[in-house]
Amino acid sequence: MIVIAGSLTIDPAQRDAAVAAATEMMAATLLEPGCRAYQFSFAMDDPAKVCIFEQWDDQTALDAHFAAPHMAAFGAKAATFIVGRGNFTKYEIAGSGPLFG
Repeated sequence: MIVIAGSLTIDPAQRDAAVAAATEMMAATLLEPGCRAYQFSFAMDDPAKVCIFEQWDDQTALDAHFAAPHMAAFGAKAATFIVGRGNFTKYEIAGSGPLFG
């Protein structure tokens, strides 16, 4: 399994545009084969920080995601509200289970 965790900085004045684009992106991405989770959220302490969490079955699924038309469409929209570069880390996970229980 692959986990991606990261964040983007947006222009807080463009928050509504960011939420609309992220909502569309999440809906399309969650339908992709191999996508286990895909979520955008706002940091509690910074209205400009958008956190992203993804889980993928494998690199093939992630590569297909990067090539998907909705990824390109999101990139075009994001250019209007993202400020600076994102910060992302890719983790390759051999196993997982519940934290409690």
